[in-house]
Amino acid sequence: MAEPERVELTVLGEALSIRTSESPEYVRSLAAYVEARAKTLGAATRSLTSVLLLTALDITDELFRTRDERTRLDGTVGARLGALVSELERAREKA
Repeated sequence: MAEPERVELTVLGEALSIRTSESPEYVRSLAAYVEARAKTLGAATRSLTSVLLLTALDITDELFRTRDERTRLDGTVGARLGALVSELERAREKA
């Protein structure tokens, strides 16, 4: 793991300095993503706090929906693999 280093960011005009082991480019890409989402969601809102809260809720919703979909797909794959294993065991018994 890389040694933590300081990365300077500006999001919606607010300067932020963080220490992280991630690459500066990666952290800046996260900040750019948040800023883009915030600009989309906060067009009619004046409060920076409100805009960032809406952005956090929107990104969290996306995360939860993605997790739910992954869980659903993992269950489907698991069921299919279980059925395949059962079929293979039956075929082996018949041979």
